Amino acid sequence: MSQSLILVLLGGAVLRVTVLSTTYMNYVKPGFRPFLIAAGAVVLVLGVIGLVQEWRKPHVTETGPGQRDEDTGSGSAHAAAGDHGHHHGHDHSRVSRVAWLLCLPVFAIFLIAPPPLGAFAARSEETPPPPPSLSADAYVPLAADRATSMALGEFIGRAWGDSRHSLAGKKVTLTGFVVRSSKKDRWYVTRMQMSCCAADAIALKVAVLDAERPPDDTWVEVTGTWIAPKSDKIPNGTVAPELAATDVAEIPQPFEPYE
Repeated sequence: MSQSLILVLLGGAVLRVTVLSTTYMNYVKPGFRPFLIAAGAVVLVLGVIGLVQEWRKPHVTETGPGQRDEDTGSGSAHAAAGDHGHHHGHDHSRVSRVAWLLCLPVFAIFLIAPPPLGAFAARSEETPPPPPSLSADAYVPLAADRATSMALGEFIGRAWGDSRHSLAGKKVTLTGFVVRSSKKDRWYVTRMQMSCCAADAIALKVAVLDAERPPDDTWVEVTGTWIAPKSDKIPNGTVAPELAATDVAEIPQPFEPYE
């Protein structure tokens, strides 16, 4: 019975975060939604089937030889059978109590859904990931008369992997959450990038200069211009690229928190 109830709760929790909300995007990429819905439905159905089977079982009282002894007036065999039945029921009670402990993670999903990875996880990433291996022709020219909204991954790739320096003198707008820096003159606009799920996420960080730092984990849109490295000897991807900010605006968390 307890195993079936756990399956029902687990399947219901998965369906709740995928069908009734967008909480699932805190943990996996949006493309996994159909698979999560299918898995949650299967687990829920298996749990319901198990419960129905348990409810349909007839209630059997294990009397056996104890009943026969009661009919003949003998109490010793009846006591032994009663002791056996009591011991048997006690064992099932123990298993049930232990099984119910497995429900705690399920209740946690319903009551306190963990948020997406934020500043705490990003601070543990000391070295930025290397820029994507793209040719210079892969980067389209940027507008000169307005700021271009850009993903952090593209900005990092242009900063470190574009030999044509297409970012030079161009205004861009980056979206991410705030992470403090050990250096006093900067902070980071950050976005977590994942390949499959939150367990493999890495932090994409761009250093923001010339702007006051909002509180950690605040989502912002930062507009500014790229600061070219002062030395060509710095290996690509060993430090976060820099942005001279002209405007910082606080925004709500995006619908899809990961990049």
